[in-house]
Amino acid sequence: MDKKSKKVALISGITGQDGSYLAELLIEKGYEVHGLVRRASTFNRIRIEKYFDRDNYPIGGPEQSFFLHYADLSDSSSIFHALQKIMPNEIYNLGAQSHVGISFDTPEYTADVTGIGTLRLLEAVRSSGLDCKFYQAGSSEMFGLVQENPQSETTPFYPRSPYGAAKVYGHWIAKNYRESYDMFISNGILFNHESPRRGENFVTRKITLGATAISLGLQKELVLGNLDAERDWGYAKDFVEGMWMMLQQDEPDDYVLATGETKSVREFCEIVFNVLNLDMEKYVRSDKKFFRPAEVDYLRGDASKARKKLNWMPKTSLQELAEIMIESDLEYHKTGKFK
Repeated sequence: MDKKSKKVALISGITGQDGSYLAELLIEKGYEVHGLVRRASTFNRIRIEKYFDRDNYPIGGPEQSFFLHYADLSDSSSIFHALQKIMPNEIYNLGAQSHVGISFDTPEYTADVTGIGTLRLLEAVRSSGLDCKFYQAGSSEMFGLVQENPQSETTPFYPRSPYGAAKVYGHWIAKNYRESYDMFISNGILFNHESPRRGENFVTRKITLGATAISLGLQKELVLGNLDAERDWGYAKDFVEGMWMMLQQDEPDDYVLATGETKSVREFCEIVFNVLNLDMEKYVRSDKKFFRPAEVDYLRGDASKARKKLNWMPKTSLQELAEIMIESDLEYHKTGKFK
């Protein structure tokens, strides 16, 4: 595929778990991929380092299909200038302050980047007259204190954190722009999705990192928060494929992506420690200091609409996901790198 015939995609949050997997998927499909990154004093691109040489220049020469641009969802002018330069066919808005617990410590920042940042990006698209398709990353945390089980596209939202509330704003402003300006904008309401690239302060990665460290004699115990919280957990690589599928449709819409199966934090711990032939009761304890001010006790998604309209289904079981993460984290402890 020559460069002129390539689709051009822009990803905010490209250095994160979902952004890195999505970039790989799109490059495999022949896209030219552009990512927005914030300027930082430390190098924070480990998930996408395969696309760079040692001097931080993109690999590939004149046929390069991967580019980064400095911009920030808190800065409208940087967003507008990036859009004018890139002129994407598809935009995937994955950028956010995405940690629920931290959102209680930084509520204003979370609202600005996760919520108003979505508005800034949408308004930049609208005001520039750019003809493109837009994916807005929603979250099961928008359901919070769940109003029905399982949760679908029509379930009322009841967020229980500044992060969840900011995502609700992003979801509704996206729908508003879709209906007001006839823009192609699809909302993905994604339930928990994990991988070896998950941030180390998210509970599944905290568990696999801690358990593998214990198995190697590097750590004595694993301290967690609410072990009884129940989540619908899938594999991030499966979920980013669903994001792409949403933008290949003829009409925009809203879709839940989920496995439809719920396990508690305790049950995920048991799976991980069993794989490592360890007794979790000897090593895991709960500490109230890791509890949230307002807990989300139970989430289970209904992805029947995505199965019917997108032909999307999760491919990876929780057992398989745990094994993938364990294998990667054992290597991570030895080399400092993850897959």
